[in-house]
Amino acid sequence: MTPEPALDPNLNGAGPLPKPPWLKVRLQHGPRYQELAALTGELAIHTVCREARCPNIYECWNAGTATFMILGSVCTRACRFCAVDFGLPTELDLQEPQRVAEAVARLRLDHAVITSVARDDLADGGASVFAATVEAVKAASPGTTVEVLVPDFGGSQEAVAAVMAAGPAVFNHNIETVERLTPLVRSRARYRRSLAVLAQAARLAREQEEPALIKSGLMLGLGEHREEVEQALLDLRAAGCSILTLGQYLQPSPDHLPVARYVPPAEFGRWRETALAMGFVHVESGPLVRSSYRAHRYRAQVAP
Repeated sequence: MTPEPALDPNLNGAGPLPKPPWLKVRLQHGPRYQELAALTGELAIHTVCREARCPNIYECWNAGTATFMILGSVCTRACRFCAVDFGLPTELDLQEPQRVAEAVARLRLDHAVITSVARDDLADGGASVFAATVEAVKAASPGTTVEVLVPDFGGSQEAVAAVMAAGPAVFNHNIETVERLTPLVRSRARYRRSLAVLAQAARLAREQEEPALIKSGLMLGLGEHREEVEQALLDLRAAGCSILTLGQYLQPSPDHLPVARYVPPAEFGRWRETALAMGFVHVESGPLVRSSYRAHRYRAQVAP
């Protein structure tokens, strides 16, 4: 059996691991990419695609899909894996939901994903703005299914309930990594609290006329052990998750956590089969997979 990787490959002065060939991304500035870039600039809308330096931005934007990031571009948490700016936010734009809705309608999106920075400075963590954005998108574009990717809201049950009451088709909250590594990787987050958020959303979904799908995801390559990943997947299933994303952690800058290991595509394929055998109904698993990557693939399961 291959020994488990060390958490930090730089401990012995070896330097960053070289990227394998399967992580190379082809830059494609097509007309659809240019249209979305122009529209988000015109409407002053943030996207996680840009803010988090997503490697799939060209593929997704050329396909006319994007993940809108509400509540500003400054996060109150300094997670050691994330490229989004950290600090004290000053932005709270209550007109933002309408601008996002306008963008979704003008782009004629079938499936819209809405996420945010963490806003621990707000009493409800921004849940009311999430709800308003979901409602605005549904009103402006009734044929569009809406997915939310939310922070943990500090574990507030009222915040989770407010977002679910707006009727998203998919409720996503990422646990990001295994339980042992959570304190190192995620600022102010707690593994069990994230599971509780997902479990509450799943309970509320079962009471809906059109139940939302519950979704979560992890990054691999941070030093996790196989049995820890298996346990995390079992924990997610127990919490009510039916959609899963697994992707490779990529170090955004020298100030972030180093990559402990690059997981080969074949191994991601095996994780997909493992997750499906556990009962997940849809799994995206691959080196470049991110939270909303190819989210349209499961739209048929959530279409109104």
